[in-house]
Amino acid sequence: MNADLTLADFDFPLPPELIAQHPLPDRSASRLLHVGAHGVTDRRFIDIEALLVPGSVLVFNDTQVIKARLNGRKPTGGQVEVLVERVLDARRVLALVRTSHSPKPGATFLFGTGDAPARATVLGRRADFFELDFDHDVLPLLERLGRVPLPPYITHAAGAVDESRYQTVYAAQPGAVAAPTAGLHFTQPLLDRLQARGITLVQVTLHVGAGTFQPVRVERVAEHRMHSEWYSIGAPAAATINGARAAGRPVVAVGTTSLRALESAAADGQVQAGSRDTALFITPGFRFQVVDRLLTNFHLPRSTLLMLVSAFAGTERIRAAYRHAIAQRYRFFSYGDAMLLEPAAPPP
Repeated sequence: MNADLTLADFDFPLPPELIAQHPLPDRSASRLLHVGAHGVTDRRFIDIEALLVPGSVLVFNDTQVIKARLNGRKPTGGQVEVLVERVLDARRVLALVRTSHSPKPGATFLFGTGDAPARATVLGRRADFFELDFDHDVLPLLERLGRVPLPPYITHAAGAVDESRYQTVYAAQPGAVAAPTAGLHFTQPLLDRLQARGITLVQVTLHVGAGTFQPVRVERVAEHRMHSEWYSIGAPAAATINGARAAGRPVVAVGTTSLRALESAAADGQVQAGSRDTALFITPGFRFQVVDRLLTNFHLPRSTLLMLVSAFAGTERIRAAYRHAIAQRYRFFSYGDAMLLEPAAPPP
């Protein structure tokens, strides 16, 4: 990591009206900015079919967004808001808790109505998060009482459209509190056409946490400590990716979460199967071992995700691409448009 990097190196002015508040009616109707070695090209997302080389391996994050936001109350009647960060087991979670006073171990919260509401007990605290123990299985409870945890820059309350559209069509593993948004552009017919063109589709899992929206609070980037997220890569997926690399076929990550999983699992250029936590912090100067191309959305100013794409494609190329996207009125962030990034030239 370059020790001289500061937050100011990853800042840019963004007109607020460019922040997409709602998804387009058609998932694949978004625009696509192709950021190549010789500049940027304005495309449509469906052009991804022509831009991917047959034989490529396209790696998706198949995490499923859970309804992680719960409104409850204290036994005394005070209001409580819980945002689940991570499901630890059938009944325990780590969560952000918003209430009038910081809860102590042993405190209880109630959720739902009727004579027998669900109850959660505070077991303790881990940094910004509280460990809660529910008296019901967590995932069915969240599905019944929770709400989709839309990002803070989306200003409307989550509704039925968001329950469908803030979720990829291939989501399969419940556990994320934020969507892997690069995948939101894909429809099943588009996936079928890609496979028909000889592109291999592979799934890994990384449960995106609320930490993805936490601001970087230090000015010197090297002092930031990355939040931890759980990922899993099966042996068949690892073998497919490693086989493609050995044959010289491109590995294309769909989203920064897929990329973080792959690069976290890399050892001497080989993806290691398994399940573990990662706190990998990718900034300019990072040497990528697995991913050859990256499909991603546009990211927040001063964010770790903007640092990641700057590391992959080159800081100056990303700055130029974002200036172009703003001038051309691209839609930004989770419900916005996409970019296909070619890697920066490796350092000598």
